[in-house]
Amino acid sequence: MSALNKAKGFKKSKSGTYLSIGTTAFGALSVMKQAKKARTENDTLRLVDAVVSAAAIATGIALLLRELKRLGDDDVLLG
Repeated sequence: MSALNKAKGFKKSKSGTYLSIGTTAFGALSVMKQAKKARTENDTLRLVDAVVSAAAIATGIALLLRELKRLGDDDVLLG
């Protein structure tokens, strides 16, 4: 199996999904800093950007959690 195929398989594995959740959650720290800075500077446009980014992160994590649940359902042996 080539390295590229292994990487593609990892992305769809439980470990890859956990890693994606972690990196997405890590991005939330940057958004929180951005929102805090926007509030202290009374910059409405940056605050709106932070809110939209936070919504995108929340949606991304929700999608990853759904994928993780689907992967968990595939692992159950029926029979």
